[in-house]
Amino acid sequence: MLKFSKANAKIKALATVESLLPFLSGGRKVYSYDSGLSGWTCPGAKDCLAKVHIIDGRRKVVDGPDMQFRCFSASQEALFTPVYNARKANFDYLRSLKTTENMSAGIVNSIPDDCGIVRINVAGDIFSQDYFDAIVLTANAVPSVLFYAYTKSMNFWIKRLDMIPKNLVLTASYGGRYDNLIQEYNLRYAKVVFSVSEAEKLELEIDSDDSHAADPSRKNTNFALLIHGTQAAGSEAGKALKALKGKGSYGRGNK
Repeated sequence: MLKFSKANAKIKALATVESLLPFLSGGRKVYSYDSGLSGWTCPGAKDCLAKVHIIDGRRKVVDGPDMQFRCFSASQEALFTPVYNARKANFDYLRSLKTTENMSAGIVNSIPDDCGIVRINVAGDIFSQDYFDAIVLTANAVPSVLFYAYTKSMNFWIKRLDMIPKNLVLTASYGGRYDNLIQEYNLRYAKVVFSVSEAEKLELEIDSDDSHAADPSRKNTNFALLIHGTQAAGSEAGKALKALKGKGSYGRGNK
């Protein structure tokens, strides 16, 4: 079965968003799950691409050739053995299921009984068309649960534009190999910014608690995310994070 995680302090705030309350009635809660290891399951990643490699018996983050800001979840996997192992186990499990129908059944059977909202892929991304279709099938199978996800795999999304159920809220994440599809298909998007002033110049609200990402009533509204996670020393992203004085910094399991 997939390992689901309880909401961290950041996304617990979703319980205060009025339009999300129907999904949390009766004491239902927010959960998340990861599709696999960061980078290794992110075929569309570019600006944030980073992967954990085992080098001399130790986990080490290796940045991609075009990296502009380091993936926060790759840093988590390098630091925390349980996090690395859980994400690898989820990916191995999903791959073992092979078909859309089997993957969907695996996800459905793993959803906690008291679940009302699921953030898909805190780490990793939609790694195949079969997996994307499995997410759609899962949302249709469990209409009482709200699912939401960020993705750089817009190439899979655009093939199913007319099949997205109301309880699945997707956000295109800028900074990947398929950015051109965002404007071409008018996809709702999020963009990582290095400062509050950058977001203001772009006329984007900053989502600090996933309320923009999850809220079905905002599914056509673009937004910004402050740079976060552990960034490479001396990099522009690292300097920006330091200047934010913690505003964009999320701890273990956050974001």
